[in-house]
Amino acid sequence: MNLPTETGGIVLALQVVLGFVGLLVMVERMIFFQHARSRVADLLLGITNHVRKKAYAEALHEASRARGPEARVVHSVLMRHHLDRTNLREIAQEAGQLEVPRIERNLRVLLGVAMLAPMLGMFGTVLGLIEVFMKVGESEGTVAQTALASGLYQSLTSTAMGLAIAIPSYLIYLYLYGKAKRILHRLERAGIEAVNIVCDSREHDRIVSFREGREEVEKQPTPKASAVKSVKKADSKEP
Repeated sequence: MNLPTETGGIVLALQVVLGFVGLLVMVERMIFFQHARSRVADLLLGITNHVRKKAYAEALHEASRARGPEARVVHSVLMRHHLDRTNLREIAQEAGQLEVPRIERNLRVLLGVAMLAPMLGMFGTVLGLIEVFMKVGESEGTVAQTALASGLYQSLTSTAMGLAIAIPSYLIYLYLYGKAKRILHRLERAGIEAVNIVCDSREHDRIVSFREGREEVEKQPTPKASAVKSVKKADSKEP
């Protein structure tokens, strides 16, 4: 296949660079999302067992060992487990917002590649057609037809190259964007679950302490009962 002329060759080179950049972004994002996969349910189950036992140090250790952005959000909540529910929710939201740039990084670059590649292809085609018609105007007869056919073939090559880069780039962008949205949803859910785990453990302790206090009160004799007992003892001492 003959490459386009000077202007078409420059456009084709730019498209190759764009395609290489898009390929690098695809590989980097695929690796990131592969490492970001984590078993959030198992993590939350382990955290729940530690928090119920008031073993916050073990819970923090388990959250720090787990990989993925969800584990970092849970770790942020556990670091400030002494705060109330409202403040813990704000901390979970802030921790989730800090993870958003990492998750959505370079996705716009991939979208830019998908949009710029066909535009460069059209630009190369237009430049190639201008050059072809200039040559046709300078030549005559059969030579003009041959130059026209060869020039059209070479100029349309940039359009085909642009579409070949743009279509897979846009499809991969949609796929990665969907994965990013799912991770963000799991981040929000993990933060809410971590807040509920910490706050529910406090309410469980309050219920237990209230029950123990009530049992102690019930065990203690009431003043009326003690008075009745003293009267009975006095009656028993009389002859």
